[in-house]
Amino acid sequence: MPIRIFYSPIFREHKPEGYHPENPTRLNYAIRGLSENGMWGEELLLKPEPVSPSDVLLIHGEEYVERVRKLANTFEYLDPDTYVSPGTWEAALTALGAARDAVKLAVKEKGLYLALVRPPGHHAGRSGRAFNAPTLGFCIFNNAAFAAYTLRELEGNAVVIDFDAHHGNGTQEIFWNDRDVLHIDLHEREVYPWSGYEHDVGGKNAEGSKVNVPMPHYSGDDDYVLAWEEIVLPILEETKPDVVIVSAGFDGFLGEGLTTLRLTERFFSYAGSTLSRYSLAVILEGGYDIGLMKGLPSFIRGYLSGDIREVPVTPSYETLRTVARVNEIQRQWWGL
Repeated sequence: MPIRIFYSPIFREHKPEGYHPENPTRLNYAIRGLSENGMWGEELLLKPEPVSPSDVLLIHGEEYVERVRKLANTFEYLDPDTYVSPGTWEAALTALGAARDAVKLAVKEKGLYLALVRPPGHHAGRSGRAFNAPTLGFCIFNNAAFAAYTLRELEGNAVVIDFDAHHGNGTQEIFWNDRDVLHIDLHEREVYPWSGYEHDVGGKNAEGSKVNVPMPHYSGDDDYVLAWEEIVLPILEETKPDVVIVSAGFDGFLGEGLTTLRLTERFFSYAGSTLSRYSLAVILEGGYDIGLMKGLPSFIRGYLSGDIREVPVTPSYETLRTVARVNEIQRQWWGL
């Protein structure tokens, strides 16, 4: 199966003045991890084309888009977490283009198509901040949402799985009332952006199209494998998509530091292997150092191997309770 990577040096031009965790060196970690695993080279790289400003209005409001465009003439903070710089506008338009192009290739030929992009996007809602979140959480335009919009236009529906350590509140808000976009989100509970709880199932006439799995603090591989097996895989099996969009955040990797999650190569490799029957458009979200070096290549390696092995697990009691709650709620719509 092919693997292709949409990447452009323009993604490095979105950059802070002084220290900020979301900075261009993130790409160095990702590229180093991919290179060390034989997953980087000119033959694998594709150059993404930026979308037009009018395309951004398919997922974001005009007032928000205009605010980003104006502020990005200089270095400025949109909010206490999220900056723009003179390179942000072009980088953000090109990131959306990479997400769109990844989906189009995934539809055309089965494989894994990675949009190795910055700035990230899954916290950005239609008008910026989503679901009462205090900030945009480092995000500018919602790359995964643009991928989902593209896929829905091509296929009539879309499936998004988000395993970033933080809830993809922006993606979920954009499609809250859209039953044709299934969004499954595993994230640490009671951390930023303080949304994505079990009873958040979608808006009117879209109930069950949003599946939230808020994982307990200090969850590790066993906990995530259980949730994946009990919730994610049965819903995918029932849905039978040809293409899956993955909002791929690796900030839950042990040692990343922004949350208490303790995931390792074991979970990411397993998750990748279980998705090997689908064509994937993988959109980079969080992950700041070791998660990108180790988690990202592990996920791809698992996908390419397709070697799905039964993984014996000993999850925590809190995880068992969480999974049981999600199943009980979502059973109205899914055969869980």
